[in-house]
Amino acid sequence: MGKSERHATIADVAALAGVSVGTVSKALNGRGSLREETRMRVREAARQLAFEANAGARSLHSGRTYTVGMITTDTIGRFSIPVLMGAEDALGAGEMSVFLCDGRDDPIREQYYVKTLLSRRVDGMIVTGRRTEARAPIGANLPVPVVYAFISSSDPQDCSVVPDEAGGARKAIEHLLAVGRTRIAHITGPEHHDSARVRAAAATERLTEAGLSLVAPPLFGGWSEVWGRQAVGILLAGRTEFDAVFCGNDQIARGVCDALRAAGRRVPQDVALIGFDNWDVMTEASQPPLTSIDLNLEGLGRSAAEMLLAAINGSPSPGRHAHPCRLVVRESTSVPLS
Repeated sequence: MGKSERHATIADVAALAGVSVGTVSKALNGRGSLREETRMRVREAARQLAFEANAGARSLHSGRTYTVGMITTDTIGRFSIPVLMGAEDALGAGEMSVFLCDGRDDPIREQYYVKTLLSRRVDGMIVTGRRTEARAPIGANLPVPVVYAFISSSDPQDCSVVPDEAGGARKAIEHLLAVGRTRIAHITGPEHHDSARVRAAAATERLTEAGLSLVAPPLFGGWSEVWGRQAVGILLAGRTEFDAVFCGNDQIARGVCDALRAAGRRVPQDVALIGFDNWDVMTEASQPPLTSIDLNLEGLGRSAAEMLLAAINGSPSPGRHAHPCRLVVRESTSVPLS
């Protein structure tokens, strides 16, 4: 009868690397002030022996479970899934697992998940959702760090990582100015919506800095293609002269594009058009493809997770942290060369 396969132990790794068991533990868990040469030697010994640390033993030794809870109110996943993917990239590098919980905008359900995650002894939590407005904290004096991602906490002492929507709107206007447009209209979502107000205000401010103004007051309505088409009708009926439209999101922009084409206005030759969110379902289906401001949600998720890891390790970053957006240029603002 053959012998059962023997798994390498931490003592085996220590012997091969020529260090103590304690040094192996520190090197593999990223703790202590070891020389990089020592860490590399220990890791190479562990690789040669195919050594795998026991997760249970690691938890007992460090007092951590290497798990993080993530609570979302975004049932569609339009915003929370990219944030989750970015967070997992960062947490995975630290060998952390993520428990995803869908609160469904139900405070009772959300509190149930908070209690459940705490009972599982998670090391920290990330809270996300589908809107950037500030929300009430998920709890007071929680025993683990919490980072809010995409949404923000109304408590300034909490750590919140949000997209720099004002900066994104400024980039949109700067791009339109750079391609020679000076008569710019702005069509956006409901005025009570924080994102609509922030983007409109930043666009207006950037034009003022350039000695210009919007050709008409911002047109607030809905986050839909239908509203985009209706808003173009309002501009044309008022005989408003415009050579560019900055839209509050990509759905509005696609509706604007359809209405302009129906009215005999060419995009981008007659009217340059730019959206916000860089939602590929809209930007790539638009005719022509739509220039847009990307919220960089995966990058935002990574930043939030990195801040959570730092907080878990004793270095919290309270306050609201704006994560930069980026401009993605497509044919709706780029006139083809003749």
